[in-house]
Parts: sequence; C-alpha cells; structure tokens
Amino acid sequence: MTDALGAILERQRAQSRDPSSASAALRKDRLERTIEVLLSHESRFCRALAEDFGVRAREQSQLYDIVASLQTLRHALKHVDRWMRPERRPVDIALRLFGASAWIEYQPKGVVGILSPWNFPLYLTFGPLAGVLAAGNRAMIKPSEHSPATSSVLREAVSSAFDQDEIAVVTGGADVAAAFSALPFDHIIFTGSTAVGRHVMRAAADNLVPLTLELGGKSPMIVGANPDMALMCDRIVTGKLLNAGQICLAPDYMLVPADGEDAVVRGIAAAAEAIYPNLIANPDYASVLGDRNRERLSRYVEEARTRGSRVTEIGSRTNDGRLPFTILQDCPLDAAVMREEIFGPILPIISYRSLDEAIAFVNERPRPLGLYFFGRDRAEERTVLSRTVSGGVTLNDVVFHVTVEDLPFGGVGESGFGVYHGIEGFREFSNARGIFRQSRFDVARIAGFRPPYGTKLRKFIAKNLGNSQAL
Repeated sequence: MTDALGAILERQRAQSRDPSSASAALRKDRLERTIEVLLSHESRFCRALAEDFGVRAREQSQLYDIVASLQTLRHALKHVDRWMRPERRPVDIALRLFGASAWIEYQPKGVVGILSPWNFPLYLTFGPLAGVLAAGNRAMIKPSEHSPATSSVLREAVSSAFDQDEIAVVTGGADVAAAFSALPFDHIIFTGSTAVGRHVMRAAADNLVPLTLELGGKSPMIVGANPDMALMCDRIVTGKLLNAGQICLAPDYMLVPADGEDAVVRGIAAAAEAIYPNLIANPDYASVLGDRNRERLSRYVEEARTRGSRVTEIGSRTNDGRLPFTILQDCPLDAAVMREEIFGPILPIISYRSLDEAIAFVNERPRPLGLYFFGRDRAEERTVLSRTVSGGVTLNDVVFHVTVEDLPFGGVGESGFGVYHGIEGFREFSNARGIFRQSRFDVARIAGFRPPYGTKLRKFIAKNLGNSQAL
C-alpha cells in the first residue's frame, strides 16, 4: 500500500513542479468540477451517510455536508482571481526613491494530503479542498474508515471527474492512514482527535511536512448575568444536538451563574423537548456512530452518576444507536466527561460565583477550538473576549463562526494550528514568495554599504544606534 500511495504522490508531484501551469482558469475549472461532483452525486452521498450513521436525517446531510461544502467551493470560485493577485509591500523610502520595489506572489505548494474525519465526512473534506484547489495544488484524500459507505462513494464520485494525477481518493483502515501520514507531501491537513493528531505530526516531522491540524477539544460556553434565557436555550440545544453532538465545535460544557443553574437546566430540557419531540424516535435526531463511541459515552454518564452527579435525561438508549440527551450537574472535575472531549449528546453544567472564576476555569484548561458567550452586557462580553484565548468565538449562539467564509477557521494550542476558509485558507495552502526588485542604481555603493567602509557608513550606523560611538 505504501508503494501504491507513493506512486500516486510522485505522479502528482511530477505534474506540480512547474507552478505556472496552475493558471486561474485551471483552478476555477477544478473548483467547478468539484461542485459538479457534489451536485451530481448528492443522492448517493445522502444514502451513504444514512447507512454509515444508522439514523441521519437527509435534510441534515444535505444542509451540513452538501450545501455547506458547495458554499465554501463557490466562495473560492468567486474570489480566486483576486486572491491570486500579487500583493505589493513597502520598501525603505530611500530604496523606493531609487526605484526599488517589493511584492508577494502566492504560488501553489504542490500536493496537499487531506485526512478527513467521519462526523461530517463531506464538509470536512471539501471545505479544506476548496482552499487547496484555489491555491493551485493537487490533492490526495484519505477519508475515514469509520464512514466506509460515504468514503466509497466519495472515491467513485471524485474519480468520475478527476484523474488521479489531479485529485486522488484512497480508502482503507488505520494502516493506510498511517502510511498516508508518512508521505512527503508539500502540506497535510488533518481533522480529528488530538491523540491521532499527535501521531500525524510525528509522521510528518520525518519529512518536515507543514501541517494544518484541526483537533477539537472541550469548547466552553459561558453564560453572563442577563442572557435571553429562552433564545439561549433554543440555540444551545440546536447546536449541541446537531449530529447528536458529534461536532468538533460542539459546546462541551457550560458555565452558569450559581443562582441561575436550575433555571438553565429546565430551559435546556424544555428546548430539547420542543425541538425534538419524542427525541429518541424523532427522525431528525441522529445516531451516535459506532458501538465504541456509544459505549464510551455511556461510561462517561455512569461514572458521573456513580460519583454523585445529578443526571437529567431526555429520551433513552435505542437499538438504532441513538442515545438520550443527558445534562449533568455537580459533576466531579476529574471525571472522564470533564477531562475528555465528549463528542456526543452529553452536557455538563458547572456553576460559578463570579465571571472572574468562570474565566479562570477556562484558562486553566487547554485552549479550545471554539468559545461561546451568552449575555446582553457588552462589558461582560468584552471581558470574556479579552481575557480568554480560543480558535474562534460565537457570541449569543454556538458553532456559527465556522459558517462565515471570510473568517479563518482553526484551533490554537491543543485544539490545533493553522487555518482555512476564505483568503486565509488560500494563503495556508500557498507558498508566499517574497520578491524584491533592486534599483538600476548601485545603491550599496551610493549608501556606503560595501567595502571599503568609510565615514558615510559610520554616520548611518551612529544614527541608527542613537549615538556617535561609530564615528
């Protein structure tokens, strides 16, 4: 398998050595063909997603995997001409007066490897692919083995529109992913868990391959003193239970003022019952994918219950892989559910006595991918924004910052590094080559910068040192 992967990479790299071939017309053609892949195979993709998950509403797959991908690709298609333009940079005024100039040209890096996950297997493939193609690169894609039906359709759909020398999709298990990570790509983007991200980074280090890592983590929600309670609870449930909580940006725990904790729990439970009537039988509520994940989430709840947590459950476990929405109160901070990324329909709620205490709680933990604040007090909002660090922020909602194509999307610290979306994604997958054009005048001689050194140079040095020692 390693030899076969290496052969594909070498063919793509051979076609990438001359960056001038990646014209704006070619980039737009590739983006248009990718859009057509999604449109022409939409029904097959939706059936495959339902097969992989067990229960997943067609509308969810259409909106969050198909339409979201189309929006990202169309945004890149619309703006790629502007992104490609050389970017002028200023030079020292004396050099400018002599006619020197400087600028940046964004070149394709070459071949980008994309390791995509199972939770939104299309969006988290085509989202970064939009930036990869806009930057003029070729791509190799390794989708998750945990969504095999979708990965199979993805491979067939892409091969119907692209030769392997342009975009290749390779499928297989963890052994294929490990071999893929070890290839000498010009860039790798990985979306997945922090633990696996460390393995990808170690493998990439042997070839000094630059990385974009989107790793998730425990994204907090902080509730201020005066939120719009009904609106807040509705938005939290909408974001938390989308895809049954299997989202890297899903709110992982909630910090609420101590005197409002029980009211928040009641509000969230009521919102869940209103949005998902008869939650466990509701066709809009997705299954948790895989026995391993379902058992992991059940262990989290049972440990918390055994150790004295108050547990509120909406619904119950079913044979089709759906789990109840579970709210935890008084959860021990060293419990697994408070240490590990949840990635499921469980929401721990933690009370605080002051906003300083809530901010300290967040800052004592690894930097999150997303941070969410609910409240109408702009001073509180500004305090949270200025005193915390996260990959991105949504105010008075959750998750939504990822939908804004002109905002960079990525993590910080243990939640990852590097960004994509919009012009930042284009630049992430480009080589920013700085170019300087020297004047036709002999500037070094005129300025006295070359031997034999004399008074002119010593005066220049003294001026910059702020003293006359060089004279």
